[in-house]
Amino acid sequence: MVRKFKITVIKKFSPEDVFGKEGFQFNSGEKDKICNLFEEGQEFTFEGVKKPEGFPCEWAWNDLFNDIMCLAFGASYTAYTPCRDGKKPIVFKVERIAEE
Repeated sequence: MVRKFKITVIKKFSPEDVFGKEGFQFNSGEKDKICNLFEEGQEFTFEGVKKPEGFPCEWAWNDLFNDIMCLAFGASYTAYTPCRDGKKPIVFKVERIAEE
């Protein structure tokens, strides 16, 4: 049985949210910015365990994949999973969609 899933972008954090002050790139000195690949409330609905079309970040997908696999094999929980970018993380909600 192919399962259906939904990933929702719950919250984007800036470096100021994480550290309480601005962050800067080590090499260039450029100010760190909030991630621009996702928008809060953005949703990705898909079937199976392959990365959904239009999902823009391989690193975030790798962070979500373990929860997706657990849900694919029958787990029945909703996961709130952050991406691993410690300077400007994003929290995603991962859920299995009920079969119709």
